[in-house]
Amino acid sequence: MNNISVLMTCPMLEYLEKQLESRFNLFKMWNLSSSKPDFFKNHSGSIKAVVGDTTVGADSNMIDSLPNLEIVASYSVGLDKIDLEKCKDKGIKVTNTPDVLTNDVADLGIGLALAVMRKICVCDQFVKSGNWINGDLGLASKFSGKSVGIVGLGRIGSAIAKRSEAFNCHISYHSRSEKPNTNYKYYSNIVDLAANCQILIVACALTEETRHIVNRKVIDALGPKGILINIGRGACVDEPELVSALLEGRLGGAGIDVFENEPNVPEELFAVENVVLVPHVGSDTEETSKAMADLVISNLEAHFKGEPLLTPVT
Repeated sequence: MNNISVLMTCPMLEYLEKQLESRFNLFKMWNLSSSKPDFFKNHSGSIKAVVGDTTVGADSNMIDSLPNLEIVASYSVGLDKIDLEKCKDKGIKVTNTPDVLTNDVADLGIGLALAVMRKICVCDQFVKSGNWINGDLGLASKFSGKSVGIVGLGRIGSAIAKRSEAFNCHISYHSRSEKPNTNYKYYSNIVDLAANCQILIVACALTEETRHIVNRKVIDALGPKGILINIGRGACVDEPELVSALLEGRLGGAGIDVFENEPNVPEELFAVENVVLVPHVGSDTEETSKAMADLVISNLEAHFKGEPLLTPVT
């Protein structure tokens, strides 16, 4: 397969880059800089695969510029950076990396809830700054037994629910439709879900329907004692509304892994103690990153061997 040209859209895991280089004729788009127009002029016809991630996928312009593109492989479970409709229209295959990252992202969702409610980051800074000698920090809130509302009861949402059950939490959820074979309470209206939980965890994919699904009404329904956790996609939450609610005390706290304009983060949040911020690292463990890379490679190899894709999207 060394004669098959693959375009990698941005830096990803070094292991993935090396595996692609060993199997395909790999082009790295971030190395093209000012020569990008010349590159597409000279090589666009030879590229048959694109590998992207949550930063740069395959938008309409890229797809149109690659006339012989056959497959887009996402090093991510998310698909919001790929023009799926255009891929369908052109018969381009799309794959992603579900399942292998479910546990890591769910773990982080629970970890963020614990970090916010137990003030773990604040406590860490309290000890490291030497302030403990001056007195106690004060009380935090417990996580066990709280009511947890989950937005999106897919693979990751379900994994979060199971973990929350281990803490004796009451689970409810909102999704496009009620899920069979679950005892969790379903809310068809996300505002009602927020009004009836203490911790709201966003675990849904980003679509036109879920963009800013967590808006001012939802945040106000969650209220000044509520906690918002987002491990889905940044744009699922109306970020300016989230910031204002936190600064005005209309929301009790937040743990955020994903942001609307990554890597740009609202600076107003930097000094807010009841907020824990992490840089989109939900699946960033050595084990899972390698498993995701292997799945990308396996999908590409299956496609070019004429075999069924392991995780087809289109």
